[in-house]
Amino acid sequence: MSVEAVVFDIGNVLIEWAPERLYDRLFGEDRRRELFAAVDLEGMNLGVDKGDPFRQSVYALADENPLYRDEIRLWHDRWLDMASPAIPHSVHLLRKLRAKGIPVFALSNFGRETFDAACAEYQSLTKFDRSYISAHHGLIKPDPAFYAVLETDSGLSGASLLFTDDRTENIDAAHARGWHTHLFEGPEGWARTLVAHGLLTEEETHP
Repeated sequence: MSVEAVVFDIGNVLIEWAPERLYDRLFGEDRRRELFAAVDLEGMNLGVDKGDPFRQSVYALADENPLYRDEIRLWHDRWLDMASPAIPHSVHLLRKLRAKGIPVFALSNFGRETFDAACAEYQSLTKFDRSYISAHHGLIKPDPAFYAVLETDSGLSGASLLFTDDRTENIDAAHARGWHTHLFEGPEGWARTLVAHGLLTEEETHP
């Protein structure tokens, strides 16, 4: 079966997601390591991705950890500085696929408010034919139920889908459903995969 739609993760595929980089720049690596070891920022962020309110979640965690209150609040106040910059080559590939009439979907763990902010900052994120955002469904990758939402809504499944994501567990969950998959480690490798599937020519993949 040939690929009928291409599915993109967003963070670290189309835009960089690097909270550590901001904290290192503002407070130094040692303070950042101390903060990340002491406070469950990842757990809070997963809650936001499942639909918890963004500002309320971040500020509540800050109030629970007064030694790091100012640093934690930056997860909300400077969020766009963590979710930046765009990855131009990946954006180019997305645009080329759309220009050829190939459906492109997003399947991404994202909060409601953070996705809105990202779309306002990066217009490429508004160009998907269909967007499946975790907070909108109360599900996060790699939960198989989240992948099933895309299949049910789009009417596509298995080898008709090609999916890229930067996290192995998310790729494994898609592979288990029969999807074609690519572990994203950079846009060059993703471009080669798109060529291998006959979706783009090598020339078309060049920015």
